[in-house]
Amino acid sequence: MSSKVDEYILKKGNWRAELELLRSVFSDLPVEETIKWGAPTYVFEGKNIVGLAAFKNYCGLWFFQGALLEDKQKVFINAQEGKTKAMLQWRFYSLKEIDINLIKEYILEAIENSKAGKEIKPKRNTKPIVIPEELKVAFLENEKLEAFFNEFTTSKQREFCEYILSAKRATTKQIRLEKITPMILNKVGLNDKYKNC
Repeated sequence: MSSKVDEYILKKGNWRAELELLRSVFSDLPVEETIKWGAPTYVFEGKNIVGLAAFKNYCGLWFFQGALLEDKQKVFINAQEGKTKAMLQWRFYSLKEIDINLIKEYILEAIENSKAGKEIKPKRNTKPIVIPEELKVAFLENEKLEAFFNEFTTSKQREFCEYILSAKRATTKQIRLEKITPMILNKVGLNDKYKNC
């Protein structure tokens, strides 16, 4: 068990009993407990199986490939309808709603699916990257900046561009350009700090 998960649960005081009970389901399962994206995550042979989290009004489990499960009890919801196809969520509003035997059945099915190689892969964004004018000007002024930008993956290039383009005011676009310029020159992606948390 991970001490970082202990810390996470302690910080979620009002959901502590529920989180500890949910966590106990994993204690004898063949999964590794870790923290990803700031929340407890359970991994089987390098594949994310289930995430655990608590919010203001509920706590829950996130099944990364939940759409592949039978869900005979109809416990799942898609918390990001239109954004995610594979990930489904199981919410709990009180301790008495948590049926650890049923939860374990779902987790074991998810592990079996992972063993069998079943996976819904996210669709890649194939839209062309739109480079903001502010960044084009910066490239003209600094060839090294453009060369380093071109070394990034398409998805990371898109993140930088959309970060600038999503700003409405010219001053905000300029501030964002000033923020990402040293990141590009240091070969650091915009969202790298959130990866492998």
